[in-house]
Amino acid sequence: MSRPGPETSIVTPEHIGRFRSGTHQRLHEVLGAHPGRGPQGEEGVRFAVWAPNAKKVSVIGEFNSWTPGVDPLARIRGSGIWMGWVPGASPGEQYKYRLKVPRRHGGNLDKADPFARTGEEPPATASIVWESTHEWGDSEWMEQRGERNGLDAPIAIYEIHPGSWRRPGGDESGFLTYRELAPRLVEYIGEMGFTHVEFLPLMEHPFYGSWGYQCTGYFAPSSRYGTPDDLKYLIDQLHLAGIGVILDWVPSHFPGDDHSLRRFDGTSLYEHPDPRRGYHPDWTSMIFDYGRAEVRSFLLSSAHFWCEHFHADGLRVDAVASMLYLDYSRAEGEWVPNIHGGNENLEAVEFLRLLNETLYAEFPDLQVFAEESTAWPGVSHPVSSDGLGFGLKWDMGWMNDTLAYLSTRPTGRGKIHDKLTFRGVYAGSENFVLPLSHDEVVYGKGSLLGKMPGRGSERFADLRLLLGYQYALNGKKLLFMGGEFAQEGEWNHDLPLQWELLDQAPHAGMKEWVAALNRLYRDEPALHRLDCEPEGFEWLDADDAERSVLAFLRSGGEGVKPVAVVANFSDRRYGEHALGVPHDGDWEVLLTSEDPRFGGPGSADPYISFEAMSEKTGAFPFTIRIPLSPRSIVFLR
Repeated sequence: MSRPGPETSIVTPEHIGRFRSGTHQRLHEVLGAHPGRGPQGEEGVRFAVWAPNAKKVSVIGEFNSWTPGVDPLARIRGSGIWMGWVPGASPGEQYKYRLKVPRRHGGNLDKADPFARTGEEPPATASIVWESTHEWGDSEWMEQRGERNGLDAPIAIYEIHPGSWRRPGGDESGFLTYRELAPRLVEYIGEMGFTHVEFLPLMEHPFYGSWGYQCTGYFAPSSRYGTPDDLKYLIDQLHLAGIGVILDWVPSHFPGDDHSLRRFDGTSLYEHPDPRRGYHPDWTSMIFDYGRAEVRSFLLSSAHFWCEHFHADGLRVDAVASMLYLDYSRAEGEWVPNIHGGNENLEAVEFLRLLNETLYAEFPDLQVFAEESTAWPGVSHPVSSDGLGFGLKWDMGWMNDTLAYLSTRPTGRGKIHDKLTFRGVYAGSENFVLPLSHDEVVYGKGSLLGKMPGRGSERFADLRLLLGYQYALNGKKLLFMGGEFAQEGEWNHDLPLQWELLDQAPHAGMKEWVAALNRLYRDEPALHRLDCEPEGFEWLDADDAERSVLAFLRSGGEGVKPVAVVANFSDRRYGEHALGVPHDGDWEVLLTSEDPRFGGPGSADPYISFEAMSEKTGAFPFTIRIPLSPRSIVFLR
């Protein structure tokens, strides 16, 4: 029979009150498996789990030969929590909870711990008692990261799926561990000049092919790549190299695996009981019940856990639109309106506001990113201004419009010129990230290079133009792995990237182009300081649809020299394009996609300057005359 240890009293009335009010942010300190010492100084583990509708709960594991009833847990009155002390249990041992529920709800259920810190490598499903011994060495980064994460800082994000970035020996089998990934990734990001790495969800997920978006372990990194301390080591090494870390986090849905959260105690505990609100038709998964206070505490605690225990510099919240709208991906009659008759999920809105308020209160120097694809107002506005409270929002409209434009042959681009200029209407409405993410290179969409029309050098020129245009516009940047060297094939999570392409000059040139864009973006304050302010962007020429030319000015505020950007999206060469500018003097070419270093056909010494003449063009008093090559972009200061 198990005996309650002294730490059992950690579930205080205050804890229960916060848990049941939906405001507990550290539930992982109360629930789960916690190694320690018992009343006689004996080593053991305190186990605690929320299962209000269970009749009996016991811990089964290696320490008791997986025998139910040997180590029962006691119900904590008024909380739905079961707790007990298991002497002799120790870190590294596997365990689950055996829940006795009414027969109509399943009888006996064996469930993994929702608060487990690690578990068996899938497809095995047992939880594992864990005690961290990692000592962080990133104090300097943590002290300075507010400057690195600020809206006025350059933020260029490399999005990566760790299972398919590289493979051991370069072949198709096995995975790099977190520790093996560390030196390779640190070196590569340093070479490329990205400021941040964003990992597709690293939380434990039973189905590898979900890329982590079908998460079961909300407090456990995937054991496919190593232990929790191995992941801490990877993040530590990135921080020591001055690289920020953003983690994808998925509070929008969870899979229905029997060992996991679905019908955890025989009832709809974590998911909404009405399938019109608790089941996601797109992903055949469960939707959290955001109106249930204990579920809010669970999700709040998960978000805070990754920021505190793994020093995450940001969270990217997946599929926010699916949380906001009750009719998301549902036909008439398949959804239930809110109490006002609308389609807004009021409980999810309040949860997201609470999430952002509490995260920024505790970690004011991080950023929370919303993947939100609709026109919901104020996603990145403060909660105090009736916003959702995110720091930044993915600009999905820019991504869709720009890819649609560039996938069109140059002869047809003039007819859809507004796909490029429309962003000017809303660009100041949110703090935006410009994403070219994994979602654009899967499910038959092909690679970024594959979307570009034409053949050979034309496709590479258009891809250089796309990436240059992304870095030139106001907004933070995100690029999925492989795009930086023009991967030919669509991303396949079962294969490593096509690194062998770097033996070919056009692909090597693309990689150099992205590295040069990152350096320019970081080094030129005009290109990042006012990324999220209307004053940071001004059209020089938005209306030249006939020639498919765009020109704009990026400004960084007082004392910062502005940068002019001219992009020729046509397949024609213009020997002397007249560009109106607000300042006289010489305008120096900082970077051009025509540079042969990047695969362009231009001069070996393209970095010249153009003198602005006292001649009005458009609304501007000065004019520079500049040659424009087909499918090219140039930055001038």
